[in-house]
Amino acid sequence: MRHWSLAGQMLVLQLLVVAVTVAGGGALAVVQAHELLTDEAAGTARAVAVSVAASPDVLDALDDPEPSALLQPYAERVRGATGVDFITIMRPDGTRHTHPDPARIGGRFLGHTERALAGETFTETYTGTLGPSKRAVTPVMAGGRVRALVSAGIRIDRISARLRDRLPWAGLVVALALGLGAAATWLVTARLRRQTHGLGPVELGRIHGHHDAVLHAVREGLLLVGKDGALTLCNDAARQLLRLPADAEGRHMAELGLADLVAGEDERVHLIGDRVLAVNVAASRLGAVVTVRDHTELQALAGQLDAERGFADSLRSAAHEAANRLHTVITLVELGRTEEAVALGTAELRAAQELTDRVVGAVREPVLAALLLGKSAEAAERGAELVITQDSELDDPGLDPRELVTIVGNLIDNAIEAAGRVEVHLSAGEQGMLIRVADDGPGLTGQEAFVKGWTTKGDGRGLGLALVGQAVRRLGGSVEVAGSVFTVRLPVPAAGRAR
Repeated sequence: MRHWSLAGQMLVLQLLVVAVTVAGGGALAVVQAHELLTDEAAGTARAVAVSVAASPDVLDALDDPEPSALLQPYAERVRGATGVDFITIMRPDGTRHTHPDPARIGGRFLGHTERALAGETFTETYTGTLGPSKRAVTPVMAGGRVRALVSAGIRIDRISARLRDRLPWAGLVVALALGLGAAATWLVTARLRRQTHGLGPVELGRIHGHHDAVLHAVREGLLLVGKDGALTLCNDAARQLLRLPADAEGRHMAELGLADLVAGEDERVHLIGDRVLAVNVAASRLGAVVTVRDHTELQALAGQLDAERGFADSLRSAAHEAANRLHTVITLVELGRTEEAVALGTAELRAAQELTDRVVGAVREPVLAALLLGKSAEAAERGAELVITQDSELDDPGLDPRELVTIVGNLIDNAIEAAGRVEVHLSAGEQGMLIRVADDGPGLTGQEAFVKGWTTKGDGRGLGLALVGQAVRRLGGSVEVAGSVFTVRLPVPAAGRAR
């Protein structure tokens, strides 16, 4: 049996339970039926005995010199009418006046009479001349004394015969109950077999062990979401990445604040807290399977790569612009217009030096200064103007340069894409570091850009401003949006504040 499927074992066990239950119930019903028939016989015997004892004909016959001649026909008539097996009328000493067998008249009554002589009516089971019977004994009272005794009874074998007559019907009920129980058990077992795919307890235990080991060992977050949107299962990695509470399973995704996580069936990038998560949703027969991968470090590397590419693009733009102007100077020299060539070259050097002096003079953090110079050249190539405000003044703030590049670079990129003029202010003081980037574009109406990777392109996949919000939170700062003005405030060490 140990090699049977779980459904097969359940079928055998349930059939055994049903059989024992039905058999026990049938036996109990037979016992109760026998008790009921016995009680019914006792009640009938008692009623007949009391009625005969209260009959005036009995009292009159007792005064006759030969009471048996009157009482025997009367007793037999009553016995035939009531269905009892005997009615015995006797003297207080137990001498019979009546008996179903006339030959036993005058003999002694077999049974107890003490309680009846005391004026009490009682019932008992006793073996008399007709065999075991359920009988009642009652006194015949006259003038406050016991004139005689009356006993009426029904044989036990008649009671058993009535019970045997009912056994076929009881057996039919038991068989019907057993059949219904077996059918219900089979239906339950068939459903269990479908749900367990015919596997046995050993196989199910092994599968559960493998499932539990894989679920908790895999590094990717895994969630199973029902068709009703409730979270049915999640592993340890998902709890950690999504910061789920201990009672998350069974709760609706909207209640957990993750309704957007299961929107669509393609891979999307979500920002949850300070982590960048790649989420993939696949539909299944039971709902949806959601896998979550931590791309925070990958996104940080990608951000650094983008910054490096930005520097490279800025250098390329500057080199391209310098090459164009150098060719112009050379051509002027070849044409013999040396004065104009000198004037053009001098103006170009003066403009480049002024830009460098203005940026380096205002921002003495080398990484940010290089970023601003590169972004100035990039803006010029794209037909925009990048301006550093006159009141900008920033020494090394003592913050992670990579985070500052992420914040300032993405804010400038967003402003260049949206407008033609971009104004940047950088400073540090008693209130911390202040970064303000303003443009002449249409601006935004709220903070949604910093929450879900919003982009002005409308494809729902941008991460620039979202990465800004993430970097600001990591540094413990705040970001505000007022139209086309983005203001970032960051706490800095005292040594990094401008003097």
